[in-house]
Amino acid sequence: MADRTRPFVITRRRFIQGTAATLVLAGCGGSGDEGGGGTSAGGAGAPAETFTEPTAKLSGELKVLLWSHFVPRHDTWFDRFAQDWGRKVGVKVTVDHIEVTTIPARLESEISARSGHDLAQFIAPLPQLEPSVIDLADVTKEAEKRFGKQIELCRRSSLNPTTKKYYAYSPSWVPDPGNYRKSMWTEVGLPSGPSSWAELRQGGAEIKAKQKVPVGVGMSQETDSNMALRALLWSYGGAIQDEHEQVIVNSPETVAAVTYMKGLFEDAMTSEVFAWNPASNNQALVAGKLSYIVNSISAYRTMQKINPKVAEDVFFVRALKGPEAGLAAQHVMYNWVVPKYASNPDAAQEFLLHYTENFARATWESELYDFPAFSKLVPKLGDWLDNDPFGSKPSDKLSVLKDALDWTTNVGHRGYANAAIGEVFGTFLIPNMYARAARGRATPQEAVARAESQIKPIFEKWRKKGLIGGA
Repeated sequence: MADRTRPFVITRRRFIQGTAATLVLAGCGGSGDEGGGGTSAGGAGAPAETFTEPTAKLSGELKVLLWSHFVPRHDTWFDRFAQDWGRKVGVKVTVDHIEVTTIPARLESEISARSGHDLAQFIAPLPQLEPSVIDLADVTKEAEKRFGKQIELCRRSSLNPTTKKYYAYSPSWVPDPGNYRKSMWTEVGLPSGPSSWAELRQGGAEIKAKQKVPVGVGMSQETDSNMALRALLWSYGGAIQDEHEQVIVNSPETVAAVTYMKGLFEDAMTSEVFAWNPASNNQALVAGKLSYIVNSISAYRTMQKINPKVAEDVFFVRALKGPEAGLAAQHVMYNWVVPKYASNPDAAQEFLLHYTENFARATWESELYDFPAFSKLVPKLGDWLDNDPFGSKPSDKLSVLKDALDWTTNVGHRGYANAAIGEVFGTFLIPNMYARAARGRATPQEAVARAESQIKPIFEKWRKKGLIGGA
């Protein structure tokens, strides 16, 4: 996997930490979050934690590696939660949080050295690591036995249908709605925000002309650009691969999507989008410099604490509709992996089941950022979204996310998130395709053809290794 860390200096996590550092974090402004992160009570309304005895006696040490969550209180809770479980089962648990963009390179380094963490989490599919990680089919099957069927979105982001191996365990995901400034869109006659890509261009252009505030859809080498531009591609009827893992990116539908993006850039955006890092759209929305972005609710949660008035003006919309569909990629897809070198794989897998069992608490401590792959585990999620316990005004602002699963698909759409898709994602070929045309360095047809010429060899490489099918 390509090292995703080099192009970036400022990450979303650093942005959130920096802005939140000036706060007295006593709660979320009138919400039920009285206890803050890290207490066993978790604040008024927090779900209770439960414990199920492991199926076998455990011992030794469990070393866990995961990202620094975009909602900081989650990590305070998680560390205590993991260590409490360890004490109950006789395992010493250590947890290391690092910048999200550094995790792939860190994992590659540990795999190469055959030494490091027993359990690691990333926020996107890791199919390229399949030869180096344990098959987690047993964990997934046991979770389904205990908690019900895993949602298809997460299954397609952790299972290789060619080898039948679960290269990861995926207990959760995060929606990727549109975030818009209501006051700005009201002035152009769209108080509920844009509902289609056509409205985004029309309304966004008018806002830019009248209010001097652009739309923010990235075309740079960072994750948010990767996600938003796939949503546009799918909504126009295009895709990187078909259901048989054949490359189909060079199509009239893809050309139409790239042509649209060139027009959106010229009418409603600025050249800053070509140099964005993962924090850029968050920072600009908070500062009032963007009218619309595609992102999770993490920036909004930060905004509630540092600038409540601006937060009250931020609302959310579903995936924008295109000529063929209205689809979005998940913002985050949790992939937990156990490397083959792990010294305590039994404890790693037992902990994953314990974590999943308590996912209602994980959702709460993430301030409704993390959604479950086993829906019955968070029965109050719909109620929380209708009446946000973390202080949204109006309280039902997040209710738009209740049907997010209906308009969300995996990054491997129309198939699974396979190793080739993972490499295409990690090398940012899709953002580069759009940017080349938007900057006038190629026609949309030329940009798409070039992307195809880069993507096809990647698929053939992984096909020869036996990790994808469709020969």
